[in-house]
Amino acid sequence: MLGPCAADHGVRSLSAPASSGSRRVALALDALRHGWAIALEDGGEGAFTLLPAETGFTPGATARHMLISAARAATLKLANQRDAAGPESPVLIRAAEPFDLATARALADPSLDLVWPLKGPFVAEPITHPAAASAAMELARLAGILPAFLVDPAPAEEAQGLSAADLAEWSDTAHLAIATRARLPVAPCEQAEIVAFRSTNDLREHVALVIGQQRGDVLPLVRLHSECLTGDVLHSLKCDCGPQLDAALAAMAEEAGKGGWGVLLYLRQEGRGIGLVNKLRAYQLQDQGFDTVDANNRLGLPNEARDFPVAARMLALLQVPAIRLMTNNPAKVAALVAEGVRVAERVPHALPANPHNHAYLMTKRDRSGHLL
Repeated sequence: MLGPCAADHGVRSLSAPASSGSRRVALALDALRHGWAIALEDGGEGAFTLLPAETGFTPGATARHMLISAARAATLKLANQRDAAGPESPVLIRAAEPFDLATARALADPSLDLVWPLKGPFVAEPITHPAAASAAMELARLAGILPAFLVDPAPAEEAQGLSAADLAEWSDTAHLAIATRARLPVAPCEQAEIVAFRSTNDLREHVALVIGQQRGDVLPLVRLHSECLTGDVLHSLKCDCGPQLDAALAAMAEEAGKGGWGVLLYLRQEGRGIGLVNKLRAYQLQDQGFDTVDANNRLGLPNEARDFPVAARMLALLQVPAIRLMTNNPAKVAALVAEGVRVAERVPHALPANPHNHAYLMTKRDRSGHLL
């Protein structure tokens, strides 16, 4: 089990009339960023208090159990400790002595692996509420923190309550709408319009840049570009994001010059959905010799966590049912098709490597299936 019933932990009632699933998720994400506990309910059978290992702020907190992701468990050589729920299920571990926050952070943060080389032994215990455990991993990713928790920590403190099912309501793309739009001349093409999208649930504000004149009789050239502060703004040489963005806009401008048009979807999902801080942690691990996939795994995070339903919703709101997609990633095509977008053509979008990103691009080719 993950722990005792929420009634023993001062959990806020899930039945509060002014509360909704989306509101509970928003409050839980805020709690995790501040280092406060959350209480996850799974199927109405009791809630389980979870204190985030990275940000946890409860003086003297200890717990008999920790919840970590399957990827982090593999890094810690605990792959054989996974329970029968499956290879991707979180792992609930117990040690001979209770975990405190310092120990929990050493288990969660790969930057501390050399400082705390000896870990364990641990025993895995059954997770009786797997939906709640999986929801905890997703909440950690959305909050941008490492996916590791003290389970039912003492001393007991009031925790923000929510249900595992609330995540579905929070992530429903029907909440996303066009907030505003404006003319925005850009260097590649002066005829451009920016469209901002806002969700009632999510603080991220995605944008689309329409290059040229939108028309229904010509399929647009479309690029899904996930935010990359280091590449797009700071011109990092570790990835190809900045050059890809520039080349996409140039290609769309060329289309506009020939009577066509294009759409850049700029999605606020840094680091393939793991967030800026965790992406920079992955960079640190890459400097130690790990490739981008293994770096994410050592952090306990997925290699691909981007929100393609949001992209599909943006296209629907722009009234763009079919596209020519600029990508080297067949999985991106499949993800959009699964969301109901008609991808009439995949347009290759490969650019030359540099000495700093060559290994990164080869990893995308060899381990992530990119056509490079």
